[in-house]
Amino acid sequence: MNKIPAEKLLIGAHTSAAGGAHLALLEGQVIGATTVQLFTSNQKRWQGREITEEDAALFQSTLQETGLDKIMSHDSYLINLGSPDKEGLHKSRKAFKEELIRCQTLGITFLNFHPGAALDSSEEECLNTIVASLEEMEKTASGGKTKILLETTAGQGSSVGYTFEHLDYIIDRVHKKISIGVCIDTCHIFAAGYDIRTEDGWKKMIHQFDEVVGIKHLQAFHVNDSMKPLGSRRDRHAPLGDGEIGWSCFKAMMTHPQTREIPKYLETPDGPPLWKKEIHKLREFAK
Repeated sequence: MNKIPAEKLLIGAHTSAAGGAHLALLEGQVIGATTVQLFTSNQKRWQGREITEEDAALFQSTLQETGLDKIMSHDSYLINLGSPDKEGLHKSRKAFKEELIRCQTLGITFLNFHPGAALDSSEEECLNTIVASLEEMEKTASGGKTKILLETTAGQGSSVGYTFEHLDYIIDRVHKKISIGVCIDTCHIFAAGYDIRTEDGWKKMIHQFDEVVGIKHLQAFHVNDSMKPLGSRRDRHAPLGDGEIGWSCFKAMMTHPQTREIPKYLETPDGPPLWKKEIHKLREFAK
């Protein structure tokens, strides 16, 4: 099987959609990206914006112009599909459903979300609530092609999703009802205790993911170094090569046959000038 040339690999960053979702695509083009992640609405407010037909048409025409592919949305930070609080859960489910509809209207490939936080409930109760929340999305999810992605977490606070077993628990129960997959965040899994600092470590992690969840479910990566050490359960992103993970991991990611061609989205802290350099370096690794 022929390898995709390095310059065609889907690598990008979380670009700004302030002023319109199409502007995130244009910013992606400026930094040399072939894909981007964006917010379709203010990530810190419950009330989401409505996507008009004009918005969707402009987004699609800009997508054609830029040649970007497999665009990913990140849902609101307020959403907790595993909340034990009745009102919080209701608001979360409503906001998530609205986000899914926005993604479908725009024609976005992936909707990425943090699974949820147990708060004052048990992890198992939280996981079961997330499953029930996703089951409620079945009818809405069938109305478009957007795939929902569970993001691996660092396990900070009471967050679930910091082990591959958590992800498998959810996917096993809902994958026949909705289109679902996984986005691995390199910073998060490292902080959760998966040692990916070396090529051997990367290979071991991918093997473990395949054994527990199944590699077919791995759809995307958030590419970030970590300010905090292995197993710290602290979510603090660092520029690639400047954190506790180091460049060997990212070289392994770009050369491993099972991960080289999976879409990748930077969320490193210093913005477009850094992203341009990081995207270039990741492509160099893949040559």
